[in-house]
Amino acid sequence: MFKKTLLASIVFFALCTQISIAQQLLTLDECRQLAIENNKSLKAASEQERVAYYQKREAFMNFFPKLSASGTYMHLSKDIHLIGKSSIPSELSLTIPGLGPINIPVDPKIQGALYNAGKISLSDIWMGGFTLTQPIFAGGKIVAYNDLRAYAEELARTMNETKASDIIIEVDEGYWQVVSLVNKQKLAKSYLDVISQMSSDINELEKEGLATKADKLNVNVRLNEAEMTLTRANNGVSLAKMALAQLCGLEISDNITLADENIESLPDASAYDLTINQEEAISNRSEIRSLSLATKIYKKQEAIARSEFLPTAGIAVGYNWMNPNGADGLKYEFGGMWNVAVQVKVPLNFISSSAKLKAAKAQTRIKQFELEEAREKIKLQITQSNYKLTEANKKLKSAQKNCETADENLRYANAGFEEGVISALDAMQAHTAWIAAHADLIDAQIDVKLCRLYLDKALGRKLK
Repeated sequence: MFKKTLLASIVFFALCTQISIAQQLLTLDECRQLAIENNKSLKAASEQERVAYYQKREAFMNFFPKLSASGTYMHLSKDIHLIGKSSIPSELSLTIPGLGPINIPVDPKIQGALYNAGKISLSDIWMGGFTLTQPIFAGGKIVAYNDLRAYAEELARTMNETKASDIIIEVDEGYWQVVSLVNKQKLAKSYLDVISQMSSDINELEKEGLATKADKLNVNVRLNEAEMTLTRANNGVSLAKMALAQLCGLEISDNITLADENIESLPDASAYDLTINQEEAISNRSEIRSLSLATKIYKKQEAIARSEFLPTAGIAVGYNWMNPNGADGLKYEFGGMWNVAVQVKVPLNFISSSAKLKAAKAQTRIKQFELEEAREKIKLQITQSNYKLTEANKKLKSAQKNCETADENLRYANAGFEEGVISALDAMQAHTAWIAAHADLIDAQIDVKLCRLYLDKALGRKLK
């Protein structure tokens, strides 16, 4: 009994979980947030921003002194002799009064003693110490490199913002595509229900002799078309939801429901700010900021290349130990001493440095040309987006009027078909026109939303 109860509980829990998954409701903001959190390229961009931050910190540390420690052990295969064998005479010449010069041979033991007296045993040498180095002037390279890394960090952040905007655009397109297809699916279901009911009515009318077989065949053809339309709509909704789930980083499934699937209210075109300041919009665009930062980066690379022509100066302070040491005679023990050094280096490789500087200037000009071209393209994009939004608003008003006309025609067609004064074919044509008008209205509504989004992006506004 216990096992049956446990099994029933597990089955009930699994069913509840499936129902909760199937009823997963997502708003547009939630889809955007999920996509931003789960997008791999955006995560990579965030890591690149982190890399730029630490590279900036590394560049800043070049202003401060660097401390290093070193140690060396050396073994020499031969000893050092300060007195060479050839310098030790084999005999001594003495001048004795009355006897004249006398050559006295030198005992070999004495020669060996003299030779060994100048011996320094350096077979094992130990050296170590600490050194503190501080650059005084590096031709402006340190300052330029620090500024370059600061611009690089800002550039990584701006490129991250650009990727996030592109992801929002992609998610919004997928979201509203699902909304469009879901509403067209509802229209297809409604149309199928109407044609099915009409098919049933035609069958009854044919039995009573009030309809011909041709009328029945026409209705059956429309019924088959309605079933195929619904099948295509169902497949389209499933695929669109799977694509949206993939963009949001969810499991590829169509078990999601969007908050705007039952769209009813139309967007108010008059509430949208159409005031356009192209120069302000251009300055707000992340692409322009990225290219401006890239130009500044190459300007700093020019400064780094120019520093190759300038002298550099630095100071080093250290304390070193050595064994053996000669501070007080040669002793085989560790002894240390302080040392201070100032180094000045004047470069003479003007040919290669000049080539580097010219290449850096050429790279800067390339980025300046790209920036100018981007400004021109953005102005064109703003104008195009503005035209498209104006056109979408007009299309929406036209679709609203067409829907009103289609609703009125359908009402007359249904009444006429019930009274028998309008044929089934005419009634079906009215239904088809009604379906097309409402499908166009859905597309017009969504087109206005997307065109607003595209214009906001073109103007560098925050997407909302």
